[in-house]
Amino acid sequence: QVQLVESGGGLVQAGGSLRLSCAASGRTFSSLAMGWFRQAPGKEREFVAGISGNGRSTPVADSAKDRFAISRDNAKNTMYLQMNSLKPEDTAVYYCAAAFYAGSVFFVRASPGQYDYWGQGTQVTVSS
Repeated sequence: QVQLVESGGGLVQAGGSLRLSCAASGRTFSSLAMGWFRQAPGKEREFVAGISGNGRSTPVADSAKDRFAISRDNAKNTMYLQMNSLKPEDTAVYYCAAAFYAGSVFFVRASPGQYDYWGQGTQVTVSS
């Protein structure tokens, strides 16, 4: 059983920055692959970034490369998404997610259907 709680969303002007946090409760956080997804109006939920249990695999979607960075602190059971140079098209509800599977310590999955646990979401709005 894993529970996830996101925080850090808000309203920011284009070019600004936000840092999202995802706090997890569970017995084996370091075994979980973690991911950030977002969903904008009229669009499907999409992968933004992920991080393996050991923190060494950190894929980022093309739309966010060189602007977003994902990290985790296993001692604090927390994952982060640092978002810089934000654009209006980044506006969405951002969700953290977790998955446990053979290899989740080492690699990341990018499909929403591959994740087992989800947070409630946090709104990010970028004005122009």
